[in-house]
Amino acid sequence: MQTKTSTKLTLRLLALGYLGVLLAVPLGMIFWRTFENGFGPFWDSVTTPAAQSAVQLSLLIVAIVVPINVVFGVITALALARGKFPGRGVVQAIVDLPFAVSPVVVGVSLILLWGVNGWFGALAENGFRIIFSLPGMILATIFVTLPFVVREVEPVLHEIGDEQEQAAATLGASRWQTFWRITLPAIRWGLVYGVVLTVARSLGEFGALTVVAGGVPGESQTLTLLVHARYTDDRNTFGAYSAATVLMALALLTLLLMTLVNRRRAKQ
Repeated sequence: MQTKTSTKLTLRLLALGYLGVLLAVPLGMIFWRTFENGFGPFWDSVTTPAAQSAVQLSLLIVAIVVPINVVFGVITALALARGKFPGRGVVQAIVDLPFAVSPVVVGVSLILLWGVNGWFGALAENGFRIIFSLPGMILATIFVTLPFVVREVEPVLHEIGDEQEQAAATLGASRWQTFWRITLPAIRWGLVYGVVLTVARSLGEFGALTVVAGGVPGESQTLTLLVHARYTDDRNTFGAYSAATVLMALALLTLLLMTLVNRRRAKQ
């Protein structure tokens, strides 16, 4: 019994040490360097016009990407869970593609499609710019966050089955009534969890945005791009730490939401 107890204690210490060295200590260092001179310098750094624009742009991208991913994510999950059609395996692979492809590759592919010399370059020539502007940043973020809603909702649809939906259809309910009154309440926690993951990934996206955004302060610079620009281009390490702390605060808020959603889902 003592051997088992000591083994469990050792494993826990190893896990905590691993997480502490790789995650807690680096993040704690950024937090300490940000506030070592007090709150005033931090506030001055995160309220500059460039920082405010970066926060607003990051939140704007989240506000646009999340509803799009919710609508098409739920439709895709319903098609995969309820439908039997040729090429279903291909669709499954495409949904998982963002997990395997580097975000930088995503950015390059968007330039090949939507850039001035790309397949749809005529749009840019007519004044509708995609790359190095908000539409390109939204496309890149949609691509990298595509799987989260689908992969959270589809297992729930498999788990609940379609008996209640068929019963509702037998009683004369339309497809919309069936979805709104039966399917949506059943998948709500999976959907909420997918939304939270989408928000977190959207806020933290960097690789694809580096390629398609341009990173112009006040125009096409998100929080992640602001951290990178301050640290590498401006040599403003304190400014980079301050912006990174804002990102961490948003991430912690997202983590708190995920924890609450997990608890509510576990009680269902």
